[in-house]
Amino acid sequence: MVWLQFIICAALIIAAGYKLSQYGDVLAEKSNLGRTWMGAVLLASITSLPELVTGGSAILLVGEPDLAVGSILGSCLFNLLLLAVLDLAYQPGRALQQAHEGHILSASLGILLIGLASMRVILGLSWDEFALGWIAPTSVIIFIAYLAGVRLIYHFERRRLLEKMEERAEALQYGAISTRYAVAIFALAGVAIVGLGVWLSFIGQEIAQSTGLGLSFVGNVFLAASTSLPELVVTISAARMKAVDLAVGNLFGSNLFNIAILAIYDAVYLPGPLWGLVKPVHTIAGMGAIVMTAVAVISLTYRASPRTPFRISWDGVMLIMIYLASLGMLYMMS
Repeated sequence: MVWLQFIICAALIIAAGYKLSQYGDVLAEKSNLGRTWMGAVLLASITSLPELVTGGSAILLVGEPDLAVGSILGSCLFNLLLLAVLDLAYQPGRALQQAHEGHILSASLGILLIGLASMRVILGLSWDEFALGWIAPTSVIIFIAYLAGVRLIYHFERRRLLEKMEERAEALQYGAISTRYAVAIFALAGVAIVGLGVWLSFIGQEIAQSTGLGLSFVGNVFLAASTSLPELVVTISAARMKAVDLAVGNLFGSNLFNIAILAIYDAVYLPGPLWGLVKPVHTIAGMGAIVMTAVAVISLTYRASPRTPFRISWDGVMLIMIYLASLGMLYMMS
């Protein structure tokens, strides 16, 4: 019965995710915010809400902060794997080569936040004495850094769009769709994604618990994949619409929002700082996500991404290999 629920929920997410990407692209054009900011902030926030609810329930209802943190860091790892999926779904191929280099900013911010979270997990209980009440200083730093990063991305994208205003005027595609209609459909699709994603997270949790694997591996793999299905749908839908910047921005932005969620978890976990209760094994997912992001930054910078014989570029192959290696280490260490 649980697998039938999973299939129904996944099918509905695919339909809602397509509409979310489609009208997110419309709003990116009509609002002059650009696909990079729209994907990195607005779409990323919506598609990452299932992670927030799943981890929150693991902390407040189940009392398993380790499961919650594993789900978040595993989602970061899975989101970066979706860059390889984007490479396959985008018809001309070499997706990162086609994406705007402005994504380097959000990717670098992701490295910073994931690095901070991973370092704090390694420190464990030894730094709990510096907590501000029950909240760790690291959580405050991470949340402030996230807000500052969103502001940086906004100003960067606005400056870039102003410099290319003439090109944008020639490239308008959605003149026949009213802004009010686009906002309404985008909002409805967003609400559907959030509701379905929350439902899916509980279905994934039930499936994961029935496997008998360790909480660290379950959180980093099963729950992470389940809660990241909205990102998968948005990525494939955006690729089919040739909106590469929307897809890439969503994936990097989701990772930024995910790490900010860890700060929220720490704030709602009243017994004390959350970080000291998290197993060091989760740093494998964090380090894997950092390395995968570095691969993406190299591809965005170098702009030379030759294909392999299997219609995927070298960066896509590297991302898949690092993801599988990270899963293997997580399985052995869990």
